[in-house]
Amino acid sequence: MRWYHYIAYFFGGAFLANTIPHLIHGVSGVPFHSPFATPPGLGMSSPTVNVLWGLFNLAVGYLLVCRVGAFNLRNARHVLPLGAGILCMSVMLAHTFGQMNGLR
Repeated sequence: MRWYHYIAYFFGGAFLANTIPHLIHGVSGVPFHSPFATPPGLGMSSPTVNVLWGLFNLAVGYLLVCRVGAFNLRNARHVLPLGAGILCMSVMLAHTFGQMNGLR
């Protein structure tokens, strides 16, 4: 596996993790923070914007994981950078959204 596959899988995991909150809020019909809000990242965006942003993140995550190299879910050298990307993005999102919602 080439060195840049590790980077692609890490960021693929980050994009896949970012898919979840936007799609969940979007399909639930609940406004949620997005980069397209005013102010960016702090304001609320419509559910439609969040569905589109979530699907964009899913597509980028797919491209980075499934189209770079030959990702194998049974290979720990492939799964570890993916999991690290998911973990890092999930913790960062929890911290950021927790602060925005007055939980910290």
